[in-house]
Amino acid sequence: MQQEPLIPLQGWRRKLYIIIFEADTRAGRTFDILLLLAIVASVLCVMLESVAGIRNSYGTQLKVLDVLFALFFTVEYILRLVCVHKPIRYARSFFGIIDLLAVLPFYLGLFIPGSHFLADIRILRLLRLFRIFKLTHYIGEAQQLRRALMASRRKITIFLATVISLVIILGTLMYLIEGPEHGFTSIPQSIYWAIVTLTTVGFGDITPKTVAGQALASLAMIMGYGIIAVPTGIVTAELARNHNASPEVHSGTRLCPHCFTEGHDWDALYCKHCGGTLPRPAKDVAS
Repeated sequence: MQQEPLIPLQGWRRKLYIIIFEADTRAGRTFDILLLLAIVASVLCVMLESVAGIRNSYGTQLKVLDVLFALFFTVEYILRLVCVHKPIRYARSFFGIIDLLAVLPFYLGLFIPGSHFLADIRILRLLRLFRIFKLTHYIGEAQQLRRALMASRRKITIFLATVISLVIILGTLMYLIEGPEHGFTSIPQSIYWAIVTLTTVGFGDITPKTVAGQALASLAMIMGYGIIAVPTGIVTAELARNHNASPEVHSGTRLCPHCFTEGHDWDALYCKHCGGTLPRPAKDVAS
């Protein structure tokens, strides 16, 4: 049974939907560009507020801007819920959750000091840039990468389980070899050293002192170089396998009201993902 579409069939809600969700009309494109500018400006304000010198000099102004941006994104989120036919379905979608996370930090900051700095998560809303400027070939590449990651998830899971087992063994051996007198005060502490060494990060806060410990560390470093390449090889193989079978990338920006899949051509009749019927193009409606 086909799902009921999210786009209102008529009235002011449909016009508002086209402006907010579609990028093929002048009004919709203008709205999205202004929204992106507001996102960038709000993130910059949060970043500047974290600098002590700037906060001491312009703290009041930055707080006022933070409140204004929070109110703007709150109203914008409410309008998105109002203009769709099924608000709960949109709120549970990927972009719906991102839109909600853009406004939550401000209200959390009223109860939890410092949590308003999490407003930087608004930067995720710049993902809409691909739709607005019709960079759908980037969306196609992202979809290929997602499919490759999903196809290789079992192999990566086995790989991670193997690595976890290896660092536990290495950490335990290093704890037995070096002991607390050389900084390896516990097996968890030694496992931390094994992770840092195996990933070739090498903080150097804990180092083996004995010859046996240094030999084990050298072995872990050599294994680390080989281990790092494994997940890359797994994903690359899946990318190569799925490259020829990847679906054609469309140049449109229309949004499916059933499953929120983007990138449909302006004259498409059905969604390329769920098969649902697409509404008339925004250009036709606006005219």
